[in-house]
Amino acid sequence: MDANDLKFTWNEITQGVTTTNSTSDDGNTSPTMVFSVIGDSDSFVPRPWPKTVFQTALIEAAKSGGETWILYNGKKHGLSKVVREAYKNYEDIEFKTRAAKNKISDPDRHVKLVNIAGKEVSQNTSEKTTEFKTTLGEGQEFLLDFEKFVSEQDVSFFSQQMDTKMPVPIAIIVCEGDIETIAHISKALQHKLPVIIMKGSGMAADLVVDYLENKNLLRKKASILLGIRFDDTTYQELKKHLKSIDKAKDLVEVFDLERDDPLMLSNIVGETVVSCWSIESTLQSYTNEGVKIPKHDKSSFHSDVSHTEVNENTNKGSSLAWKLLRRNFVSPEEKIIYQVLEGFKESKPYVLNPKYSTPTSLPLYFYFGYQLLQELELIEECGPVLLLEALKANRCDYVRVLLDRGVHLKMINLPELYEQAVSCQKCKFKRKDCLHMQWILKQIQEKQAKKLCHEYRSMMKKRIKHGNPQNAKYIVEELTELSVSVADAATGLCRKLLRYKEYSTDEFSDKEKSPTINVNLKDTTISDILLWAIFANRKELAEICWLRGDNHLLTGLVCSAILRKLSKKASNVKEQILSIDLEEHSKLFEERCISIMDSMYQEDSQHAIDLMDDEAVVWGIHSSPLTFAYENFMYDVVAHTCSQKYINIKWYNNLAPDLVPFLQSAIRKPKNFVTAPLTKYIFNYMVFLTVLVMYSSFVLTSIGKNYSEVFLARVFEYFVYLWGLGDLIEETISCFGCLEARGRSHRGYYSRMKRYLYDFWNGVDLLSYALLIVALFVRHVHQSKPFTDARRIYALSLLVMYLRFLEVFLIHRKLGPTLIMIKEMLKDLLRFLFIAVFVVLGVGIYYHTNLWPDYEAMWDGGWQNWRIWTILYYPYWQLYAEINLDHLDGSNESNCTSVTSADSSKCPREDWTVQAIAAIYMLFSNFLLVNLVIAMFSYTFERVQENSEKLWRFERYTVINDYDWRIPSPINLVFLPYRLFRYLAKHDCCLPQCKKICIVEKKKKEKKKREKNEAYQRSLQRIIALRNHSKL
Repeated sequence: MDANDLKFTWNEITQGVTTTNSTSDDGNTSPTMVFSVIGDSDSFVPRPWPKTVFQTALIEAAKSGGETWILYNGKKHGLSKVVREAYKNYEDIEFKTRAAKNKISDPDRHVKLVNIAGKEVSQNTSEKTTEFKTTLGEGQEFLLDFEKFVSEQDVSFFSQQMDTKMPVPIAIIVCEGDIETIAHISKALQHKLPVIIMKGSGMAADLVVDYLENKNLLRKKASILLGIRFDDTTYQELKKHLKSIDKAKDLVEVFDLERDDPLMLSNIVGETVVSCWSIESTLQSYTNEGVKIPKHDKSSFHSDVSHTEVNENTNKGSSLAWKLLRRNFVSPEEKIIYQVLEGFKESKPYVLNPKYSTPTSLPLYFYFGYQLLQELELIEECGPVLLLEALKANRCDYVRVLLDRGVHLKMINLPELYEQAVSCQKCKFKRKDCLHMQWILKQIQEKQAKKLCHEYRSMMKKRIKHGNPQNAKYIVEELTELSVSVADAATGLCRKLLRYKEYSTDEFSDKEKSPTINVNLKDTTISDILLWAIFANRKELAEICWLRGDNHLLTGLVCSAILRKLSKKASNVKEQILSIDLEEHSKLFEERCISIMDSMYQEDSQHAIDLMDDEAVVWGIHSSPLTFAYENFMYDVVAHTCSQKYINIKWYNNLAPDLVPFLQSAIRKPKNFVTAPLTKYIFNYMVFLTVLVMYSSFVLTSIGKNYSEVFLARVFEYFVYLWGLGDLIEETISCFGCLEARGRSHRGYYSRMKRYLYDFWNGVDLLSYALLIVALFVRHVHQSKPFTDARRIYALSLLVMYLRFLEVFLIHRKLGPTLIMIKEMLKDLLRFLFIAVFVVLGVGIYYHTNLWPDYEAMWDGGWQNWRIWTILYYPYWQLYAEINLDHLDGSNESNCTSVTSADSSKCPREDWTVQAIAAIYMLFSNFLLVNLVIAMFSYTFERVQENSEKLWRFERYTVINDYDWRIPSPINLVFLPYRLFRYLAKHDCCLPQCKKICIVEKKKKEKKKREKNEAYQRSLQRIIALRNHSKL
């Protein structure tokens, strides 16, 4: 074939599909990957094959290749039609309604379909596909020569400004086909072109695969797969081509359409191309007759021999990337290489999300970029650009290797990372109906979300609109300020989502205030990348960063809590797929943490138990693993053996963990015994029981009498008031945590109050206080003989206090789960009542309307005489099978009158429809509603029973944590001034000066010992985490 025709066709295509990327020497565009799809033939064997799998694999591999050309024959039917349909699907998905307007030369169209048939191209194809059609080219010979010509061209793989050319990667993909296709494969292999055969497509493709696996079945397979009659000449020609293919089978790879995942084709193509280039010099070229042909010398394959000669390392200069690069410089400087790698950002069209990835997966610039940096020993200096692109493309293999090599992401690149992976590329920030992660973060805190997802994009748009400013330093400073604000915004969103206050110390504040030198070159920490991976929901990257961080247990729990909150936010806007994915990611982190706890407990139980109280700071959240897990309702973590062991130590205050030995220790260790939460718990409920007896005696005998008449009742009443005041103070401290001996929680007051009110028993406590205060007010301020209202409220208050006393049994292993079941069933009952109240109200109004028509005195008299109670009376009691038919049939006329008034009842009127509605209502209520609530109770019972141990341990920790600092009422009133003084002084002792003088050395020793233990615990966490999750 004439070389001028090939060059003309090459220039014709490059000019027709021109974009702004990868400019070659003559100014035209060069692709970063070329696929040549061959196999068009008339099939004589009616065998269907998985075309959809092939179409998906082809397009996904093409998208991974960057600027990709797909060459095909352009015929009306057969394989060409399959390729056209695949590209049409790509257009519809990628460009949606803009597919028709988006031309083949559009910069956003990174995959180009090229019809290489030339004069043979059919103009009658029904599909409206955007493709480029060449004017020259006929038959297999032209396509074969053009494939060879393409492989000899150069492409700027890294930066279009630098003379760093490499050969254009090309792969021949074979589907179906006939004898001509087999001949094409044979000749392509002679030119050292990689071939990928689609096994399962039938005909020639399957024949080649079968021959490479078993040569003895050629005669049988050929006739079956090709469906033609062979003469001796044809068969010998086929055999000759297959032998030639077998000799170069190292350049042949097979993709199984029946078994392989479509996303694996990208890996297979990359491996085949790299393998072809790597072993090319070791392969011999064979003609069909087996005569050796001299190897074609490509100018772009010249290696820099002088560079290897001066290097003592024999491997220096031997990498594939180094040998393939055609350079105009011998020893490039770091600055130049950095500019080369900046070209990644120019050629990267979109985010990759590979399901399967290997070092040679497309696009190949990752592979060659790493080799280039390794060759020049500039991994640490210039690797951040490669790391940035690997993070954006979700290439976990390169991320792991680069992090292992000590590469750190520059802080200045953090805004770009968030903008590309977290913000919505197709939605404006102010858009209200965007349901992506950007919108979810916006609902948490709009100001911080805007910094995270919008400001970098806005800054880049301004730069493009106004052109690059002359002062490059100004750009760096602007990006530097933005990168710091983005990092702060990310941690701020994290704390806002979990409702924690930012933890800061004087030392921390000083660090923030101190000026930073070369902030643009400052490295991000691994925790910054981890938080980005959490917001971007990159599961494997998050695991890699988590393993390389510190405080694995607490960090993992924080990650789990963030993902769970994000999942709930996504569920609220009905983004179910994202919500489920985030929930699964959250469970992964919680499972990893539990796995660490299991292994640590087996390895070193004592330090594993101590670790549960090891306080640390993660993204400004200061907490310990157990406290954080409790605050975020992580039942499995709180119920774990490590947590429960620590809770028992706390419960018994380092005394014997059994009741009898614990009581005996009152003599040996009285201080520990008195201050133990168990002692305070027992004493508190003994006092509580005494108060109940006094309160009952007072309510039963002395509410209506004067104080001077019954002295003992007055003592009982005052003691109840005194105890109630002390207990209310303790509950207030519990709600806001303002006077706790050790401030374990660093949440805001609103979050603490919300968490306090979430607890059922705290609600009962507050109700009892409210009723007691109201009763006291009614009795002593609004006195009315014979104190009927006061007596009722006092009795109701006492009833609620008896219900409160049930909380004492929460600590019991058998009775505790029973109380939890009752609490959960009450929630079901409230849901049932919400439904039932509308049904009861509707039926009651129907009864009243027809039994007492035109009843005018609905709201006459006191509230006790309102007619609404009569409306609700009959349908409500019918729920419990009280039919009251004598009232509903209108026959009961006793104590009634025909005149409506507040003091008398109007006689009912007979109406048969009332009894009919009553029959239907009782059928509905007694068979459906009542059985519904029974079914709800049964489900709740089974659910609680299944997790009874876990729920009971969680509630038990609630009690123990409460009594760790609580002082039983009314003794707490004595210590209240001291506790207030400590709170205001912000010191552990009321005599700080004395403390400094007397025990400063002791404190130093304790601090040093604690630091050693914490360092060992964190080291143990890391070892266990790496052992359990082999990701490094």
